[in-house]
Amino acid sequence: MSDVDLEQLNDMQLDVLKEIGNIGAGNATTALSTMLNVKMDMSVPNVALIQFKDISTIIGSEDQTVVGILLGLEGDIDGMMLFIFDTKSAQMSALNEIGNIASGSYLTAISSLTKLNIIATVPQMTIDMIGALLSVPASEFGKYGDKLLLIQTQFGELDFVKGYFLLI
Repeated sequence: MSDVDLEQLNDMQLDVLKEIGNIGAGNATTALSTMLNVKMDMSVPNVALIQFKDISTIIGSEDQTVVGILLGLEGDIDGMMLFIFDTKSAQMSALNEIGNIASGSYLTAISSLTKLNIIATVPQMTIDMIGALLSVPASEFGKYGDKLLLIQTQFGELDFVKGYFLLI
């Protein structure tokens, strides 16, 4: 498989990434609605390729406490997916499972549209500061580039679950 330079993506490739975000959010909303047995709405996700150094300006300050669910990615690609929730969303007891379902939905959408075999590792959940959570993927994948795919989304009414998917 050839390397993809995120600095050189054209408009069509960026549109495909945005569509993957939409499909993943739709799949995650359906799965969460079924799991919780409630009607769920979702906002249209904001999808962007951003510099790693700029992530805290979007999510919040580096010392803000958040919940992070980290999955390793293996198979045809190597990487990580980090789902960051605000602490308001963290009051739910099923948060780890919700993060797992939502992350799995996004990865399924990516795998289906790209025809890549993507295997997720067991998710790990932690509560920490944004800066601390981002240090893991930054040190692991910083040698490959400084951009990541950010998918900002919310599920349910009144920001029931609001979060950020980071695909590194």
